[in-house]
Amino acid sequence: MNGPIKIWLCAAYQPVYRCGGWASVRLADGQRSGLAGGERNVTASRIALAGLVAALSDLPAGAAAEVQTASLELAQFADVFASLGAPTQAAGPEEDLDLWARTLAATAGRRLTLVHRPAATATPLAFATAWAELARDKAKATGAFTAAIPKPNLAKVHGMG
Repeated sequence: MNGPIKIWLCAAYQPVYRCGGWASVRLADGQRSGLAGGERNVTASRIALAGLVAALSDLPAGAAAEVQTASLELAQFADVFASLGAPTQAAGPEEDLDLWARTLAATAGRRLTLVHRPAATATPLAFATAWAELARDKAKATGAFTAAIPKPNLAKVHGMG
């Protein structure tokens, strides 16, 4: 493993219809990958956590990962992620415990840094934001899904290096 894994993650939520989508783009050892997904009848924080779980699902043991997100739902838990593995851990949320358990399992033995950034134009975070909005709309129309972002699309993302 050559350096930390970089992950750009965004979630999009439509409160009127209670549907959301997420997308993540990952750079690990020079290889690009991406996932997108969505669900109906969810909360904004649940869809953001679902995206995080998917983004972290197959990290190598001992890996360090930096997650950049525009999602305020995830940014509010930055102190929880920073305290993972410390002698005292910051308190997590009281809801969506199933996803938190999966998040903790995915981060066990790994270092995770969560950084909140705005989704500036022509960045990997803007790319993830656009895919999250597309995933939200697809989930609204067809229901829950998870799919890989096509490699030709990922090849066009600027600023991943």
